[in-house]
Amino acid sequence: MTFTQVRKEFQSYFMITLGLGISSIGWAGFIIPSKIIGGGITGVSTVIYYLAGWDIGLMSFIMNSILILLAIKVIGASFGFKTIYAVVIFSLLLSLITRYFPEPLLAEKMMATLTGSILAGFGGSLVLLNGGSTGGTEIIALMINKYKNISLGRLLLTLDSIVIASSFLLFQSIETMVYGFMTMAIFAYTIDLAISGTKQTVQIFIFSKKHDELQHHIIHIAKRGLTILPGQGGYTGEPVNVLMVIARKNESHIILRIIKQIDPEAFITMGNVMGVYGKGFDSIKG
Repeated sequence: MTFTQVRKEFQSYFMITLGLGISSIGWAGFIIPSKIIGGGITGVSTVIYYLAGWDIGLMSFIMNSILILLAIKVIGASFGFKTIYAVVIFSLLLSLITRYFPEPLLAEKMMATLTGSILAGFGGSLVLLNGGSTGGTEIIALMINKYKNISLGRLLLTLDSIVIASSFLLFQSIETMVYGFMTMAIFAYTIDLAISGTKQTVQIFIFSKKHDELQHHIIHIAKRGLTILPGQGGYTGEPVNVLMVIARKNESHIILRIIKQIDPEAFITMGNVMGVYGKGFDSIKG
């Protein structure tokens, strides 16, 4: 393994650990002590905790172990290894935080729901983006998402709704069940926002007389391919070459800076693209 590969792996595990820390604070610091039943394995573990008093982290670890075996087979060994690491650390953190912080960090239930859900969702997205999972329905959702172009957040929300609805049997409270649905809606939306934000793609059309120089800089400096479209001015009738560039949204500022430096008079249009499939982007699923 080269130094670059070791560095990337270290960064990956660091981000996974950071995400686990943030997520566990959201769950064990705000949601669980507020007696809110979230979804997935953590939600099931919470139900068992309030019914029998069994350790949440331990129950989460046992149930996730079964799903990990399926994930290794379907998604791959590397995913399974990172998930084993994530599940172990997440289970330990849940056990420690629930033991030393039996009361929610925010007493007001609505604020605890909002804060905990955002933290849990953001932390979970960091784990997912770096190839791991905190287990439970996230593993099931990722296995489905591997073959079908379905939103991860939507999958998680559907799977977790079953667990949340069952919380009514425990607390006999519609209000508590509604808080559970709020938790998972915010959790799923946060994950979707964080993950899709890294994959957002833009399509840029550039009209410039300095198209040759722009073409060279975009390819060799911005490291982005482009397509040259022959066109004709509608008013002048003069021939014009239009540069079409497809790039990640977080790369667009580099391209715009190049255009500004070379031809501040260039005419540019930029719009968001719903999906881009092919080399350098996503693969078609299903």
